[in-house]
Amino acid sequence: MTSGAEVLRAEDWEQWYSLLELAFGGVPEAPEERELYQRLTEPERSLAVWDDTEVVGTTGAFTFRVSVPGGRLAAAAGVTMVGVAPTHRRRGILTTMMRRQLDDVRARGEALAVLTASEPEIYGRFGYGIATMKVSAEIDTAQVRLTVPEGTDGVVLRRADPREALKVCEELYARQVAGRPGMLARAPGWEEQAVLDPPSRRDGGSPLQCVLAERDGEVVGYTRYRTRPAWTAGGPDGTVAVQDLEALGPAVYAALLRYLCGLDLMRTVGLANRPVDDAWQYLVSDVRRCVPRLRDELQVRLVDVGGALRQRSYRVPLDVVLEVSDAFCPWNEGRWRLTADAGGAACERTGAEPDLALSVRELGAAYLGGVPLSGLAAAGRVRELRPGTLARTSAAFGSDLAPWLPHGF
Repeated sequence: MTSGAEVLRAEDWEQWYSLLELAFGGVPEAPEERELYQRLTEPERSLAVWDDTEVVGTTGAFTFRVSVPGGRLAAAAGVTMVGVAPTHRRRGILTTMMRRQLDDVRARGEALAVLTASEPEIYGRFGYGIATMKVSAEIDTAQVRLTVPEGTDGVVLRRADPREALKVCEELYARQVAGRPGMLARAPGWEEQAVLDPPSRRDGGSPLQCVLAERDGEVVGYTRYRTRPAWTAGGPDGTVAVQDLEALGPAVYAALLRYLCGLDLMRTVGLANRPVDDAWQYLVSDVRRCVPRLRDELQVRLVDVGGALRQRSYRVPLDVVLEVSDAFCPWNEGRWRLTADAGGAACERTGAEPDLALSVRELGAAYLGGVPLSGLAAAGRVRELRPGTLARTSAAFGSDLAPWLPHGF
């Protein structure tokens, strides 16, 4: 007989985390990786389901702040470490954990929950909507040229030890967060994730490398990457695997990308996680040879519809009544009047006739400004009840920059 979802005791962390490793394929993590996540785990926000003395279900949450349209940093529960023992699947354990977790998030006063999913279809039934996408690419440096903007040659690059440069890189990252929805304001300790470098993470490549970009003695960008040398009968065929690339301005970005594309003995520059509007695709001479691929990333769940919609701003003035359905969190059900503009928003319950009807899942998908409500309506997932309101509401929810999650959790 399994228990309900119970708050994790710190002394049970090892067993709890071992079940998570089992659920994700059974390969133990490197000791330094495991140690980092033990430090980052918030036991009071972590849940376990037990069968007698065995942990058979895990989930947790990190206390995050995520950038939303308008530049505000909104409190959000970063849902993570979700696993169920293979012997206990299809018994309602996941639903039990999601139920308890969302109740706890609401009790904490957090209006948002966010997650990344190993399988994207799982979490829609709990009200999560896919809100950000990421682009990966493989730039063939033998076939693709870069056209760089004026000022690129004035950027000075220097190699640095990734750990020694961590503080200055973290300061530059923090300057970027408010400007792009979906980015996480990293709490102390999370910077260590970026320089975690066990051999198991290298996939046959070099130790992590770092290059800083400077202008007038100030660090204005950085990249962290690994090289994977390889040879064919025709010569060198190595790959540069880019982990991070942050830059203050187009010339700095171009200087770093040019450096990566010019490394000796390397044929391909692999970009594993970039925003869908990232600059590389407008600098290359042939985007087809870069093999761009699109994939879902961050999922967003509005735990408090009114509170969440009040925390962001909107691109055009808006006065709309939304009829929201939310079977899993019924406190969100009903009609909400959203009045908003670029300066902020008010969102309160109302008895007025609705203009649009949608579920909380669609609101989550559109929340960061990357998924248009008009596109969801074309798929039948949003219904326009008063003619003319869909286009304006969709425009208001948009974002000038595509939302993006720079790293997982």
